[in-house]
Amino acid sequence: MTQPIKILLDTDPGGDDSFAFLWLQSLAKQGHAEIVAVTAADGNVRASYTFAASCKLLQLGGYPDVEVGRGVIGGSARQSVEDAGAIHGADGMGNLSHTLPDPHQDYEQARSSDDLIIEKLKAAPGEIVIVAIGPLTNLAAAEQKSPGILKLAKQIVIMGGAFFHHGNVTPEAEFNIAYDPEAAQIVFGACTNLIVMPLDVTHQLVFTPALAQQVSAVNPDHPISQFVVALCRFMVGTALSFREMGGQQGFLVHDAATLAYLFYPETLLFRPMQVEIETKGDWTRGKTVFDRRHGAKLKANSWVALEVDAVNLLAMLVEDLKVLVG
Repeated sequence: MTQPIKILLDTDPGGDDSFAFLWLQSLAKQGHAEIVAVTAADGNVRASYTFAASCKLLQLGGYPDVEVGRGVIGGSARQSVEDAGAIHGADGMGNLSHTLPDPHQDYEQARSSDDLIIEKLKAAPGEIVIVAIGPLTNLAAAEQKSPGILKLAKQIVIMGGAFFHHGNVTPEAEFNIAYDPEAAQIVFGACTNLIVMPLDVTHQLVFTPALAQQVSAVNPDHPISQFVVALCRFMVGTALSFREMGGQQGFLVHDAATLAYLFYPETLLFRPMQVEIETKGDWTRGKTVFDRRHGAKLKANSWVALEVDAVNLLAMLVEDLKVLVG
């Protein structure tokens, strides 16, 4: 039997983060993944809320004993990009957090996310995949505190950036990178083991109420079924109000692409790139940049997904979520 992939999830729940979070727990339940830790990040909503949401989702999915780190507050965070509470709800979870189990881990007593990252990577060098689906503040803080630590990760799979696609928080920049561009610059400058899921592919991952109902139909009374349906309803509403979907009834599960790469890689096509982060431009701060000219490319720090089989990726997500409610 193949060994489960050891995963440290760095996240800022977030509607789409919540779906990815549940998907990961389903994969762990099936023996495909081992969740070694969760590091909450400041991002979609403030760090205390993402910590509570992470704890609640772990309890909902049946993994309450996984340690959750407290998010590092980045030096550049919030200076130019507001959080996404207007999209994800004030609690980051569609204002549904009150329907979920109370967190049993305490925010004030929790270890800092950067310390947790350092400890886990040193304990198992070359074995852990970091799945980073929020701003990269925690990872950058770990790298600054312990230079070279991120190279001990087997891979770092990032949802972030936009290359040929337009941005979603500014015309040029994607939220996770734009929220703390200096942190992203540190991570991309320190690593060559990066896998990047940009808006170029994630804008095609439209989760619809019909897909939520497929999950719920297995066991409509299960708390996860009820949460999936209610969160989908909320996220569809905000996606429509922000005119993100062109009138289509659905919302984007950006972060799901990271897990598809690890467990269903046949759904994605990649290109190697030397990715750089713009930190100084008045109109382009947070933009992910690479050299598009025709010339020899002698180095690359990332494999970037540029094509996706969205139909089959979403089908795998739905089938795996059914495992949690079956």
